[in-house]
Amino acid sequence: MRGVLVSELAHPSKIPLSVDVPEPTLKENEVLIDVYSAGLNFFDILQMQGKYQRKPPLPFVAGAEFAGRIAKNSPIPKGCPYRPGDRVFGATQGAFADKAPVSWKDILPLPDALSYEQGAGLYVTWPTSYEALVGRAQLKAGEWVLVTAAAGGVGIVAVQLAKGSSAPNVIAAAGSQEKLDIAKQYGGADYTVNYTNPNWPKEVLKITNGHGADVIYDPVGLIKDALKCIAWKGRALVIGFAAGTIEKIPMNLILLKNVSVVGTHWGAYTTQEPGHIPTVWKAVLDLLASGRVNPVNYTEVYTLETIRNGLAALENRKTWGKAIVRVKHETEKAKL
Repeated sequence: MRGVLVSELAHPSKIPLSVDVPEPTLKENEVLIDVYSAGLNFFDILQMQGKYQRKPPLPFVAGAEFAGRIAKNSPIPKGCPYRPGDRVFGATQGAFADKAPVSWKDILPLPDALSYEQGAGLYVTWPTSYEALVGRAQLKAGEWVLVTAAAGGVGIVAVQLAKGSSAPNVIAAAGSQEKLDIAKQYGGADYTVNYTNPNWPKEVLKITNGHGADVIYDPVGLIKDALKCIAWKGRALVIGFAAGTIEKIPMNLILLKNVSVVGTHWGAYTTQEPGHIPTVWKAVLDLLASGRVNPVNYTEVYTLETIRNGLAALENRKTWGKAIVRVKHETEKAKL
């Protein structure tokens, strides 16, 4: 089968698509997935270079997020509610391939209203943003929310969720006018600020009439600057460090405004708080079913043959929303 096989750790640009990757060997409780679409994430780029916390032994197939079907030749483990042909989405190691192994406990039914391409970007970004805003920040009605990298994969989800829940005042921050326009058009942001302007925190204060942002959602690494425009008793959500630098935060700013700096590592819930995961997913899927929020995918869809272009575009911040790889067309029958 085709797959992005990492035999030696390297930048994605140095790793070609392989066409003779062995079909996955399944472990206990795993099913075989016919991958129709896969989502591109920044951590995929890091993992292929050995710079991510999860380091599978070499050789490994790259990729995590996917949407597809339970393969016709897949065994069905005891207790598994799925059957061959069922449409599902989830995450596993090895999504950048025609077929992928995954524990049946790490997949969910793909809603009928969503395409495979929409489903491939759900598993990481949506619960991360929901748990951050609702669970960790405890977003309240009428509060001001500032979202950095607001046109990115998790950012545009955060903008939508904030608008779709209880916060009518959402400020999108990004590094170009194009991305600010995307955050408004697809996310519904009320206001925008460009953080290439060194005075952008002052713009936030002006927009909020001096109040500041009650909740800051930051997947980039801009907490230090954002603290200049945070409200009294504000909550700063640390989602990630896409800019590549782990910040050192001045503690006096946290003290003076009674600020809470709150981390959100959704992946850790599988071991630390597994009972909470179904609650979050029910809320997310209910919101998607309501039509108040929708997956936002980048306009250019990549293939396994062009996946290196997609990862390069993601790395160079050329994409917005969720960048997707189409492995098979929805009308294409999976090869056994």
